[in-house]
Amino acid sequence: MKLIQEFKEFAVKGNMIDMAVGIIIGASFNKVIDVLVKKIFMPPLSLLSEGINFQDKVWVLRDEVKDASGEVVVEAVSLGYGALIEAFLDFLIIGFTVFIVVKFMNRLRKKSQDPKDKTVETPKDIQLLSGITDLMKEQNALLKSKLKE
Repeated sequence: MKLIQEFKEFAVKGNMIDMAVGIIIGASFNKVIDVLVKKIFMPPLSLLSEGINFQDKVWVLRDEVKDASGEVVVEAVSLGYGALIEAFLDFLIIGFTVFIVVKFMNRLRKKSQDPKDKTVETPKDIQLLSGITDLMKEQNALLKSKLKE
């Protein structure tokens, strides 16, 4: 029963919905990056490498074997390193994009948490903490001045 209660709290707080939205956006973003790599980055790279299509690049470990009639008896065994190159490019682009987004979000967070920066509205909790800090400084100054007297 406790497990069901914990799951309800998890779902109601919005964590599950936030996760679902993140996963859906991530899957869509992956499709965009896949097309970007295959249709935008790979063709010029292929031109620079004299028309080589990286998707078709394989390292053949064992050639296929055909019988006298031309039918394949034993399938070829090969490693598709071209697909690995494309996947690595996907990873680099996604990683760099996520880095830029996180860097931008951190910059906004720092601005919003700076109580002296008036260009961005400071969240209420930061305002309250800043007020408490200022009051404590005043109180300490008063106490020090009374102790000196």
